[in-house]
Amino acid sequence: MHTPFKKTLAAGAVLLAAAGALPGAAHAQSNVTLYGRVVAGVEHIDKIADPVTGQTNSLTRAADNQWGTSMIGFRGKEDLGGGLSAVFNLEGGFSATKGTTGSAFFNRRSLVGLSSTSWGTLMFGKNLFNSNDVWNIDPTGQQFMSSSTLVRGRNWPGVNNLIEYTTPSFGGFTANVQVGMGEQTGSNKQLRNEGLSLAYVADNLELRAMLNSRRDANGNHSDAYVYSKDAILGGTYRIGAAKLFAAYESISAPDAAAGAPSKLKHGWLGVRYDVTPALTLIGAGYRVSANRGNGNATLLMVGADYYLSKRTFLYASLGGVNNSSSANYAADVTVNGPGAGASQRAVYFGMGHSF
Repeated sequence: MHTPFKKTLAAGAVLLAAAGALPGAAHAQSNVTLYGRVVAGVEHIDKIADPVTGQTNSLTRAADNQWGTSMIGFRGKEDLGGGLSAVFNLEGGFSATKGTTGSAFFNRRSLVGLSSTSWGTLMFGKNLFNSNDVWNIDPTGQQFMSSSTLVRGRNWPGVNNLIEYTTPSFGGFTANVQVGMGEQTGSNKQLRNEGLSLAYVADNLELRAMLNSRRDANGNHSDAYVYSKDAILGGTYRIGAAKLFAAYESISAPDAAAGAPSKLKHGWLGVRYDVTPALTLIGAGYRVSANRGNGNATLLMVGADYYLSKRTFLYASLGGVNNSSSANYAADVTVNGPGAGASQRAVYFGMGHSF
């Protein structure tokens, strides 16, 4: 957040209070931060199969959120005294290439709560599911070719009707618990979301564990890629200019339809290497194996991020997926695969600016 903007907000609040528009505003210290990011570029994908005819064609399109989400957000904090603060966070992702926000403006976060230096933070509203904490142990930072791809976005969703608690840091250890209420009469299981995320960060080491559950409208775990139980364990370790990544994910959907996978085993290895303070190279490999004869696939990608300044950067990512004879996974999480046993390649590049 630029200092001039904070000063502008503070000056505006003083003027409003003086005019009587904010009675009592002078009795508590508060601040609001505006933040965001705009990302856009170009992408090309080959061998996208038509689900009806099976014919494949390539696609060249404007790259939207392939590198990372374009977003705009507001976060605020009011000091209530005694180490207690009122906090809020509003955040919406959008399409930079189309200028659209989807079904809701604040489609990522809409939270309000209390935070204490002693007992942690309690929030209510909407948030990303804490399975999104996998971002910290993914070498790509959850691009469209990433830990999300071979599980078809399973670790991306948000949670509505949320109660969330985050502990303070105890010697580098933190925990986050989420419960998203389904709000269905007669059952507290229908459309219910539950998540636990544990983290340990100290010096060059970061370790994370995530356990979460998403239920369908019947209260079941019926789809491995959507409504399922998910466990992720992984970490990172920095050695000089290199940051190493490794993780394993196990997904279970015991109520899946016959023939559909009820278990997925997913893992990855990767590295980010800082060639210079401005240039970072990325290399990663992901592999998934699905039961019930649904095969396996391997996704490999390389990429580069180049920062023109602290806020403005260029990016480029190239990758491809190879499917076993009974698998049909895509190289980009948003498109159809190339067909069973086939391969697919994707490349995207562009620029972004954070504020």
